[in-house]
Amino acid sequence: MDKEAIIDLINNNIKEGIHVIDSEGTTLLYNSTMADFEGMTPDAVLNKQLLDVLPSLQGKSTLIKVLETGKSITMNRQTYFNKDGKQISTVNSTWPIKKHGKVIGAVEIAKDITIIEKTVNNLLSSTETIQKSKENKGYKNTKYTLDDILGNSPQILNAKQIANMASKSDSSVLIIGESGTGKEIFAQSIHNASNRKNKPFIAENCAAMPESLLEGLLFGTTKGGFTGAVNRAGLLEQANGGTLLLDEINSMPLGLQAKLLRVLQESKFRPIGSTKEIEVDVRIIAITNKEPLKLIEDGMLREDLFFRLSVVNLYIPPLKSREGDLTILKQHFIKILENKLNKTISRIDNKVIEFFYKYPWPGNVRELQHVLEGALNIVENNGIIGLEHLPYYMKRHFHNVSKTSEPSHLNKINTLNILENDNLSLSEHLEQIEKKLIKEAMKKEEYNITKSAKSLGITRQNLQYKLKKFSI
Repeated sequence: MDKEAIIDLINNNIKEGIHVIDSEGTTLLYNSTMADFEGMTPDAVLNKQLLDVLPSLQGKSTLIKVLETGKSITMNRQTYFNKDGKQISTVNSTWPIKKHGKVIGAVEIAKDITIIEKTVNNLLSSTETIQKSKENKGYKNTKYTLDDILGNSPQILNAKQIANMASKSDSSVLIIGESGTGKEIFAQSIHNASNRKNKPFIAENCAAMPESLLEGLLFGTTKGGFTGAVNRAGLLEQANGGTLLLDEINSMPLGLQAKLLRVLQESKFRPIGSTKEIEVDVRIIAITNKEPLKLIEDGMLREDLFFRLSVVNLYIPPLKSREGDLTILKQHFIKILENKLNKTISRIDNKVIEFFYKYPWPGNVRELQHVLEGALNIVENNGIIGLEHLPYYMKRHFHNVSKTSEPSHLNKINTLNILENDNLSLSEHLEQIEKKLIKEAMKKEEYNITKSAKSLGITRQNLQYKLKKFSI
């Protein structure tokens, strides 16, 4: 029987997605329907490691689980992200492929329910619009979802995956990340993906006011509790049923942190001046741009509150560590700014682009957006963004980078000259380098596969595959 004819039949006539991997996790069959679900092309997936092309499935892939356990998983709902960060929802059934009692692969049949899920959610949202506006009591609505978070680096895809999983429960979340990384966008996205999305979302910055005012704002006041006090519901009561976001949680005084801890433990609190307790159903999402353990050490964050908030820890990576995302974000912001400023640029000068990739971006995504907005404000229409359009502090940094980058550049040239002396192809050179790095990591970690995989930044299964591939 013609093998290619069978594959063509599967690709052209079966409306469910089909994905087959071998015992090493390498894709053997990937039909066009599955490719359409995941926004991929069959060529980009076939004969490649599953987790290399879909890193957001790390630790969650039903194919890998079946491969490892040898047990079937049927009618399983799975949500993950493709290489462009788009959320995908499927219902899968996955079975092991066995020969002589040994698992030699796994096959998965999937049905895409992304559109169905969005349609149902939109329908439910539209029927509850009036109720939502009443419950929000004048507070701004959230506008961000996980689809608004751009990037396809493994770091940001992992953060989105954790955020998506966190949205399925009511547990507290502690979001950690540098300024400008998009922590509140993640918080809004978690709320909007949760069953609380039609309830209030209220955000408060704990560093914005003194302790006395912050306590009254959070817990509310009762008439007669102190001079001038009136009956006023606090943010905890106003957010009942929804989400309360506390930004810069480390700026909250320790005494107030203790009171917040009690709310988290018992779901009730007492307004200032009141003798009665109020029960609330509020999900707390806290944010900090500092290292939590250092904050505890410095006495700025209670250890017990940290552990109570850290039911889910969500780390937002800085822009400098999000490999490849700078290009996506740059193009996105330029498109928005061109519409906003009614101006078009022809391109960005190559020197500026090269500098962008060397610059550490201490202000992260927010800084990138502001730098581009500043440049578009002063560049001529249809002009080129050059170094002269960057803010003064970046120009100064550019000159420092230019002075210090020459030796490493020369080293790269020397490396290239060495490679050119060989008759090997580029892929063969890369394999040699990869093989050498794996050997060095294995030796350093005393041939412990788990530790070696961690130091190399790859999965244990991927390392085992490469060890076999290179006969190490």
